[in-house]
Amino acid sequence: MKGLVFNIQRFSINDGPGIRTTVFLKGCNLRCQWCHNPESINVHQELQHFDQLCIGCGACIEACPHSVISTGDDSKLEFDRKHCVKCGACVDACMSDAIELAGEYMDVEEVVETIAKDREYYENSGGGLTISGGEPLLQKDFVKEIFRRTKDMGIHNTLDTAAHVDWSVLEEVLPYVDLILLDMKVMDHDKHFESTGRFNHEILENAKRLADEDVDIIVRIPVIPSVNDTDENMDRTAAFLSDFERLVGVELLPYHTLGVDKNLSLVKRCISRHSLNRKSRKWKPSRRVSAGMISRLRSVDVSWNSFSLI
Repeated sequence: MKGLVFNIQRFSINDGPGIRTTVFLKGCNLRCQWCHNPESINVHQELQHFDQLCIGCGACIEACPHSVISTGDDSKLEFDRKHCVKCGACVDACMSDAIELAGEYMDVEEVVETIAKDREYYENSGGGLTISGGEPLLQKDFVKEIFRRTKDMGIHNTLDTAAHVDWSVLEEVLPYVDLILLDMKVMDHDKHFESTGRFNHEILENAKRLADEDVDIIVRIPVIPSVNDTDENMDRTAAFLSDFERLVGVELLPYHTLGVDKNLSLVKRCISRHSLNRKSRKWKPSRRVSAGMISRLRSVDVSWNSFSLI
C-alpha cells in the first residue's frame, strides 16, 4: 500500500510528547488563509520553484525531457505546470536546491522502517509517532495500516487532525491512536467558512464524539489576528471544551508568515491577505487571549507553543 508523503521529520519535539517522528501526508480539505504548508493541500505531487534560490544556470532547462521549462522576458524561469509530468529530472539537475518536488509516494513498509529507527529515543523520552498533514485522514487506509504496525511495536501513536471527515473514518483509525492533536480554528460557523472555505458543524460534532472516546486530546489553536484572537471566540472555545474529560492540554500557536515563499513557489493564485502581509508589524501573543481560557479550564495545561508550525 502506498501513500503520498511530503515530509518525514525525525526528532520532532512539537507534535506531541517526547521525541517523535512526524509523518506529513499530502491532501487537505480545508483552505485556511494562513496555511503554513500550502504544499500539503493538493492530493497530487507538485513542483515548487523558489526563485530567490535560483542562480540562472539553465541546468533544469537542459535536463527537462518534456521541454516545460523556459525563461521569460525577465530572464526568470517559467514552468508549464499543466504539461509537467513530475519526473523530477529538473530537481536532480538543480545545483542550488531551487526546485523541489512536493510529495513522494511511499510504501507503508518504507515509512514504518524510518519510524522504527528511533524507537530507543521514543522509549527514553515518552515520545513516538505523529501522523499529520494536510489532513491525514484523507489517506485513511494508509494511516490506519501505519498505526496498526507501530501499535504492535509498542510505539505511542498520535494523530494530528482537523476532524473534518465523516465520523466513520475517525472510528476506523481510533483503535490504534493514543493521542489526538485536534486542530480547531474558530467557533463561529460563518467566520470559519470565511477563513477556511468550510463550515465547522462536522468538526465540532466530531470533537464532541471524540471527547467520549478512550483517547487523550490536546487541542491546538492557531491564533490569527482579526480571525479568532477575540475574547468572545476564546471564551466560546473554552466553554465548548470544558466538558472534555480526556482533554490534557490546549496549545495556542502564534500567527506567522512562513508560508509566503511556499505559496509563491507553487504559483498559488489565491494567496491569503495574512500570508502576504510581510511588512506588517510583528504580531505578539497577548496574555489576554489565553486568560479567559485558563480561567475556564483550570485543570488543563494552556500554553503558547511558539515553535509549532501552523
